[in-house]
Amino acid sequence: MITTVTLNPAVDRELTVPAMAFDTVLRATAFQVDCGGKGFNVSRMLMALGARSRALAFAGGKAGELLHQELERLGIAAEFVWIDGETRTNVSVVTEAHDRYLKVNEPGPTVPAAAREALLARVGALATAGTWWVLAGSLPPGVPDSFYADLIAVIQGQGGQAILDASGEALRAGCAAGPFLAKPNTAELQALTGLPVSTPDELVRAAEAVRALGVHHVVVSLGKDGALLVDETGAWLAGSPTIEERNPIGAGDSMVGGLVWRLSLGESLRDALPWGLACGAATASQDGTAVGSRDQVAALVAAARIQELA
Repeated sequence: MITTVTLNPAVDRELTVPAMAFDTVLRATAFQVDCGGKGFNVSRMLMALGARSRALAFAGGKAGELLHQELERLGIAAEFVWIDGETRTNVSVVTEAHDRYLKVNEPGPTVPAAAREALLARVGALATAGTWWVLAGSLPPGVPDSFYADLIAVIQGQGGQAILDASGEALRAGCAAGPFLAKPNTAELQALTGLPVSTPDELVRAAEAVRALGVHHVVVSLGKDGALLVDETGAWLAGSPTIEERNPIGAGDSMVGGLVWRLSLGESLRDALPWGLACGAATASQDGTAVGSRDQVAALVAAARIQELA
């Protein structure tokens, strides 16, 4: 079973405009509303692949109810810890040509200690050997930087495997808890290690520094350039399939979805990597915040080129 954890979910509202401009009124020609939050994005990709998942989250208010209803409509089992306040709404403005975008994220409501304990207890009840967990996204107000580390300790202490996709001090603390996999991008990797990340050799050294914190495997997402995998057996640089990019938002989450899907089927991370890249590329080729389809992913997976690094 795959469970995603989204501590700071959102209603994602995307507006399409003819062109980007500032200090004026823009008139949208189209709009789209989706479930937002990195863990939800992973669950949506898994559903497109035909893999069911459970989505845990904090949520509140009418926006939280909307998210719960939409996830259930998609066939994703939504289990929310309800809190006071209103779940945030994030707004994206994109151009019709898909060449410019602006995204503004709200901070989210404050999560009280009782809600944090309730979520930890639910994770403790669900984490068993053979389960896979994706812990992804920013922390809402009231949640300490150590919370991902607390979740990882519970999950992996009971035989589950945790994948961490976070940033800042939450990423640093989570890495120290020894997750199965951490997935920083290059900016997050540089901020975490203080090392340069401009060349493949530099990326490998920085990823090894993350492994030294306690992480078993590191996958660094490189956007259009693919991804880097580093573990105790070596390092591999993987090129992303070539696509006509339309909206890259959420592509990294789809990559995580592809990885955890293949891992849950018993594949190695090295063999799962092309599927992750294909999922990310398929999603980046979509309009709005839609995710790629299983047919698209299957057509792209062979184009993910992997090179072992010395």
